[in-house]
Formats: sequence, C-alpha cells, structure tokens
Amino acid sequence: MLTDGDAMPPPIPDDQDALLTRDATAAALTAAGYPISAKTLSGKATRGGGPPYGLFAGRALYRWGAALDWARGRFQASSSRPAGSDAA
Repeated sequence: MLTDGDAMPPPIPDDQDALLTRDATAAALTAAGYPISAKTLSGKATRGGGPPYGLFAGRALYRWGAALDWARGRFQASSSRPAGSDAA
C-alpha cells in the first residue's frame, strides 16, 4: 500500500507483461491516449468486447500489452473526405 512518502507508479508500464488491476489498466490506457474508465472496462468484461483479462483472488487482472493491443485494434482513424463525397 502506498503512503504519502511513496512515489506513485508510472501510469504506463514499461513491461508488456505487467499485470494491472482494472483501475490501473484504465489509467494506463488513458495516459497512452486511449481514454477509458474502469467502469467501461467492467461493463465490457460482463458483456464482452473488452480486453482479455484473468482473475486472481477474485480480481480482474489485465496484461498491459494485451490491453494496449486491444485499444489499438479498436482505434478508427477519421476519413479525410467529407461525408457524402465520392471518389471519382
């Protein structure tokens, strides 16, 4: 447990195999540019469509690399053409 004198861990892990809690995963993904809340991850864990996770002692743990790959895979770049314009 962190005390006032302890430094906070970096929000984005260096280790792709780091196991993160749902809150830490949401914070790391948000810091990496993929804003998501722990509540959204929880909903996706229930309904499907979220990053893979495992359970340890009843807590969801996400492997950082898999969560980041999931977020990158869901990223959709916007079109440079206005809606309704057709390429000739």
